[in-house]
Amino acid sequence: MKDFPIPVRMVGPGSQAEDEDAELQYLAMPKGMNTFRMPVVPEHAEVTALAAARDVLADFLAWLERWDPAGEGEGPRSDMTGLAPEARIVANEVLGEGEVSIQVAGVPSLRIQESVFTGLWRCCEFDAGGALRRDWLEAAPVPRVALERARAAASAALAPVEMPPGAMNSPALISEIASQLDGRTPGQRAHVVNLTLFPMTPDDHAVLERALPVGPVAMISRGFGNCRITSTTARDVWRVQYFNNMNTLILNTIEVVGVPEVALASAEDLADSRTRLAELVAWMDESVAEQAADRK
Repeated sequence: MKDFPIPVRMVGPGSQAEDEDAELQYLAMPKGMNTFRMPVVPEHAEVTALAAARDVLADFLAWLERWDPAGEGEGPRSDMTGLAPEARIVANEVLGEGEVSIQVAGVPSLRIQESVFTGLWRCCEFDAGGALRRDWLEAAPVPRVALERARAAASAALAPVEMPPGAMNSPALISEIASQLDGRTPGQRAHVVNLTLFPMTPDDHAVLERALPVGPVAMISRGFGNCRITSTTARDVWRVQYFNNMNTLILNTIEVVGVPEVALASAEDLADSRTRLAELVAWMDESVAEQAADRK
């Protein structure tokens, strides 16, 4: 997960020591962090299942090697819907689970999980009854289906809202966000509204919730704590909240941008994942060859 885009200031009761002799209190430091580990090829997988999973990943790698992550073109996709159950289990194990998970509400709904290879996403689409309709592997900064669904459910303006008597800072914030939407051009840098630094009344929070209802896309990125990203019904407006390891909200923002940067895999990440995936495919090749030799 990327660093916080703006500094965090701790304010309010408890943020300062009461006197010089008061004992300093510290938040618990993280016990560890997520680092890349090459997935283990299942030792007891049937050679046919291992070979089928290897073939799908090898085909995907061939497309990935021809794609420029820093360019404008869309990344490759590989359909995994038709994989046999045993091959799907092998693919699940070798791809693993990375830091970012995405859920898209509606019909069809989607559950998307980043693999241990940053920027390589496993996307599963479900019908109204919860049955799997489609399953694919995609290389992208963020899967395009998530962005398409977020934009399809949004409008170009904020929802109308009446200001209650207790609204203090929300009228100015609503005006600021609306002006950003009016003059926004594609590719423009994010405009970040840091709610953590504003005195906000309950009515202020209610105003923002009514002006920016929750959209269908929710993301969570796990690193040192969690970053939760939620689309809204205003196009290109996202709620982004950072929590520490004790699940305390430490940074609460609204971002006006196509997609928040913290959710994106970088071109460098994708290039690195391509190299690591090639190593995994080669390793699976060796495992298939060894199992085939043992059968002779």
